[in-house]
Amino acid sequence: MNALDQVRRKAGFIIDMDGVIYHGNRLIPGVESFIAWLERERKKFLFLTNGSERSPRELQQKLERLGIRIGEQHYYTSALATAAFLKSQQPGGGVFAIGGNGLIAALYEAGFTMNDVDPDYVVVGESTAYTYDKITHAIRLVLKGAKLIGTNPDVTGPTDQGLVPATGALMAPIELATGARAYYVGKPNPLIMRHALKQLDCRREEAVIIGDRMDTDIIAGIESEIETVLVLTGVTAPEDLRRFAYRPGHVIKNAGALAE
Repeated sequence: MNALDQVRRKAGFIIDMDGVIYHGNRLIPGVESFIAWLERERKKFLFLTNGSERSPRELQQKLERLGIRIGEQHYYTSALATAAFLKSQQPGGGVFAIGGNGLIAALYEAGFTMNDVDPDYVVVGESTAYTYDKITHAIRLVLKGAKLIGTNPDVTGPTDQGLVPATGALMAPIELATGARAYYVGKPNPLIMRHALKQLDCRREEAVIIGDRMDTDIIAGIESEIETVLVLTGVTAPEDLRRFAYRPGHVIKNAGALAE
């Protein structure tokens, strides 16, 4: 029996996006055959991204531009998980947010108001509008008592032009200046993994997570007791594996290997 057969028999697939499905605006080789296989085998699947800039609809439209048509219900982001977590903690609260449209929309939909005077939370996600003034204001709000939340702990993210700074890197000046430690909702937090399983309507024993990062995707699967598959098309290279005290269940060249 092929070592990947146990993965192919799983009912639910939790799939990272950046570094697994695409780099920036370039589809990764093998992805089309992998998605065709998921649909042909009638698998449950969910694209679970730590990215918080885009909404599920924007992600759907991006994949359509790359030639793949997948319904909006198949996308879940760290922004949605963050908004759901905050709603469970303090419904109807106020937030000062540094992030993209996907994060702002998720917070509004969860019933939060934008507040730059005395918010309950300062929330940070990926943003191309990240400025010195916003960092300074966030620092002052945290020092006044606002709780510090990050959508995900990723320090970098892959693009077709190379690595770019992600939320963990953007959060660093705020943490250093305030002494506060952010609470991150995205992977590897098991909280977002439970959200993903609920979206899939799938038990953890029936699921597998496919990702390109040892420090988020793979450790998230291990800590949630979900089978793990590392693809070598993103952040983690083969020579990096020796640095980690844990191992993925499987290592493959790209997602298309599961369809071979």
